This record gives sequence, C-alpha cells and structure tokens, in this order.
Amino acid sequence: MSVQVETLEKNMAKLTIEVSEDKVEEALKEAYIKQKGKISLPGFRKGKVPRHMVEKMFGPEIFFEDAANQLIRENYGGAADESGIDIVSRPTIDVIQIEKGKPFIFTAEVAVKPEVTLGKYKGITVTKIDVTVTDEEVEEAVEQERKRSARTVSVEDGTVADGDTAVIDFEGFVDGEAFAGGKGENYSLEIGSHSFVDTFEEQLIGKACGEELEVNVTFPENYQEESLAGKPAMFKVKIHEISRKELPEADDEFAQDVSEFDTLAEYKEDIKKKLAEQKEASARRTKEDEAVRKIADAAKMELPEPMIEMQIESMIEEFAQRISQQGLSFEQYMQFSGVTMDKLKEQVRPDAISRIKSSLVLEQIAEEEKIEVTEEDIEAEMEKLASAYDMELDKIKELMGDAEKESMKKDLAVQKAVALVMDNVKERAKAKSKKEEKEDAE
Repeated sequence: MSVQVETLEKNMAKLTIEVSEDKVEEALKEAYIKQKGKISLPGFRKGKVPRHMVEKMFGPEIFFEDAANQLIRENYGGAADESGIDIVSRPTIDVIQIEKGKPFIFTAEVAVKPEVTLGKYKGITVTKIDVTVTDEEVEEAVEQERKRSARTVSVEDGTVADGDTAVIDFEGFVDGEAFAGGKGENYSLEIGSHSFVDTFEEQLIGKACGEELEVNVTFPENYQEESLAGKPAMFKVKIHEISRKELPEADDEFAQDVSEFDTLAEYKEDIKKKLAEQKEASARRTKEDEAVRKIADAAKMELPEPMIEMQIESMIEEFAQRISQQGLSFEQYMQFSGVTMDKLKEQVRPDAISRIKSSLVLEQIAEEEKIEVTEEDIEAEMEKLASAYDMELDKIKELMGDAEKESMKKDLAVQKAVALVMDNVKERAKAKSKKEEKEDAE
C-alpha cells in the first residue's frame, strides 16, 4: 500500500491510497465466495458456478463493489496513520480505479486539525462569584427534604386545595362538540402543576370529592393542535378522589429520620457545608468556562466544516441517549417537539463550534507549555475509574488499550492546561445592574 497526501484549502486534505493488485485479487476472491451461494446458471447447481463462468456471463464488475468495500475497510486506517496528518473527521471516499490485474486506487478527503494561534491565556479576568450560603437556602433545602419525606393521605371530607392531587374524569367540548384527545378517566392531576390548559386546575380548588362541575378555559393562540388554538372550551369534570401530602415537622426527630445527625441544628449545619461545596464547585466550573471561552475568542483558527459536522452529530447522539434514558425515543421526541433534524443541527451548531475551539486552545496551551502527563498521572486516573465503576484496577488496565490510554493522556493534559489557566486568572466583581444600584442607594 502507498499513500500520497495532497493539502487542500480550509484545513482539508486528500489521501490517495493505492493497494497492490495481489490484494485486489484476494478481495475479488472473497467477494465471489460471499456471493456464490446466490448465483445460479443453467447446467450448474446453485452456489457451484465457477468464478470465471460468473465473470464471463456477468462481467468481473459483479464483484467490484464488495471487493472495494473490503479493500477500503482494510486499508483506510493504516493509510490514515501512515499519512502523518492529524485527521479530525470521517473520510469522504471516492473510488478511482478498480480492475482485475491492476492496483486498487481510492481517495479519502478528510479534515485536518487546524493550527491554533493563541492570544492571551495567562492573567485572564473572570467574574467573581459569591459562594455564600444563606439561611434561606438552608431552610429551602430542609423544606425540599420535608416534601420528599411527606406521606400521602386521603382527603375524605375536605375540598381540593393547591398542591393536592385530584383523581378526575373529564371530557372537553368546543362549540358543543367533543374533541379528540379531550377525554380522560381516573386521571391523577396535581393542582398547581400547570399541566392542564389555562385555569383548569385553579377551578377545581374548593370542590369536594364526588362533585361534578363545568370548567371553562381558552386554549392558547400557539396551541400545538391548530384546530383548538385560541378557542374557548368547556370541560365536564367529576372528582373521584382527593389526596394530600402531609409534611413531617422540622424537628430533631425529623433530622434523625433523614440523616445521621441527632439534632436539627447539626443537620442544618451539614446541609450548609454541602451547599457551600456545591456552590464552590459550580463557581469553579463557571469561571473555567468563562476563562476558556475568552481564550478561544482571542485565538485564531479556521475550523473545517466536516470537523464541525462530526461534533454536531456527536452532540445529537448524546442528546438522543439522554432522551432515551427518560423513556422517550429520539424519533418520538422529534415528532412531539416538531423539530426537524436540520433545525436541531442549526440549534446545536454554536455549542459545537464552542466545544471544538475550547478543546483546541487547551491542547495548544498544553503543547506550548510543554505539559507532561506521567505514568503516575495515568495510574491515578485508572484508580479513579476503578473506584467509580467498582472494578479491580487490574481489570481496568486489561480493558485499556493503546488508543484508550492515549485518549486518557490527552484528556489529562487538557485538565492540566485548565489548571494552569485558572492558577493565573484575575477575578473581578460582577458589574451591578441598574436595578441593583438603585436598591443599594435606597
């Protein structure tokens, strides 16, 4: 195999890859073996037609597609490595020559990692973030835990109140006619969730179990069902059950039930400590993002379009996985949201470009600062993985191939570059809004 590299505009390159005629013959033979079970000719049993007879009858081109696919699959990776260029996209393949007795020639057009010219990356100014934990935030955390620990009780004699769950039957009518999708039975509706249109939920407040009523609402102008958009509707509703959450008292007994502490005061102190840790971690990430974004904005680079496209596809795949974890397929999401793939790609594109630029400038910083990743660094990272996945360290090492190890090394170098940047940042107070200035003056 031989490889020639041609540099194109906008950080693109074309690899011309030539594979020997001997390899071509092997691939054609494999293609024949793969297809012969489907080929029949008069005078021969199915699957027993000699190759030369098939080629005489149909032409040798009958095996070219399978052979070409095999040759590309077997040779592109090695050619990419041999080229010595840093490829950052999938290849666009074009077959130039495939004939019996001749070398196989194909081209692969690829994006090349762009050169990055850094601007200022030390002494970057970032916004100072207040990480003070207020008493109100502690009380809110306690309140959230009370809600999680609440028990649900049935309301027999009372009426529906905000926050209750009512089990209802309902049927909707527009212009006196029932409409599709407007009927439900034994539906559990949390009052105040705003999951029903307009003031539907509010009109149930004060009604008793067993009561029947009419609820009048107006669909919003931008309602997804165009036939209902902007129209008034009447729902016939019957309330079957009412349930309410009873929250435990915030006292020492509550603290003992939900934590390892004996008193409410100790529990609150622990909450305050954890909230402070969360705020500090969040502030650190926010300042890192701000610093890296400013460095990326000051740097010069030309991103090849295929590199951006690949990042967009990767981010959409990540999004699809998150959607599936919520029990919704990506196809269902696209249908329900009404978003097209082109629109989604357009929405993702700015973040994709930002991610690429951030990664490139950090890699360039690591290179210019001659940041080294030691075997001790890699060992420590593997130990973290083993702990995170509850696996033996030896098993992690066994699963870690050269490519994975190189990727880890690259990630660790980027992490060290971030640390270097953050060790040299300057903080400034957030500029006050006119409203905040007015409040201070008062």
